Amino acid sequence: MKKLALTSLLAVFAISGAHAANVIDGNPLYMPEQNHFYSVTTLGSHTEDSVYSAGEEFGYGILNNWAINVETAVSEDNAFDNMSWDGMRFGTTFRALDLGGWKADLMASYAVSPVWGDHEPWLDKDYTGYEWMAGVRGGFVASNWTVAGRALFEYSNTESFNWGDEGMHALVFGLTGQYVFDSNWSVLADIAYRGLTDSWADNDGEWTGELAVNYNIDATKYVGLYINGAMDHWKDNGEKGWEVEDGFGYGVRFGIDF
Repeated sequence: MKKLALTSLLAVFAISGAHAANVIDGNPLYMPEQNHFYSVTTLGSHTEDSVYSAGEEFGYGILNNWAINVETAVSEDNAFDNMSWDGMRFGTTFRALDLGGWKADLMASYAVSPVWGDHEPWLDKDYTGYEWMAGVRGGFVASNWTVAGRALFEYSNTESFNWGDEGMHALVFGLTGQYVFDSNWSVLADIAYRGLTDSWADNDGEWTGELAVNYNIDATKYVGLYINGAMDHWKDNGEKGWEVEDGFGYGVRFGIDF
């Protein structure tokens, strides 16, 4: 089996959501109402490279407590000298607990990355990775703040169904907080740790963090700015430590519920 890169397929996609039913403002426990669609579009880059990316998450509420979604992203580098279709993810979320402000969701998804890489064939068998993910998220939604945690398990490989192969296994733990100043402005902070559980892994894990400021255009639309960064764990000849990655990512998001 080809050793997959540490970077999770989750990193290809933006995490987003909404506050209360039908109010989309970046809340991490957003769940669309039945028969409602939502869309979150992300445009981003990084201070240490010339890559620009565009991501889209599109979802639909089958029931008030059950939604499906698809996510995808494309990127270009060096004025379109290099381009790629970075990935495609199909997911579902089921709200298992909804007691006042307390929420808990079951989540699962299947992802392909990349769909088409620069100068590589479509879904090339030696280049494409596949990921299965399952986990939970939950927290409390108050009138002007939300705190939500998540715990996810990932299995990645170079084929979709070779679960008996070595593959790559990872656990992800994250915490997101949102504070709503008024009907227009809110801020979010997210921190997450992703660690490989495989004994062969040279890089045990990565911390990531993000800060965002969102402005609600109205009850069904918002626009936001974000910055993010990462810190990697390294091993070398028996030594190990943590190193903050150079630079930071930045971008803009637009969300709509309809």
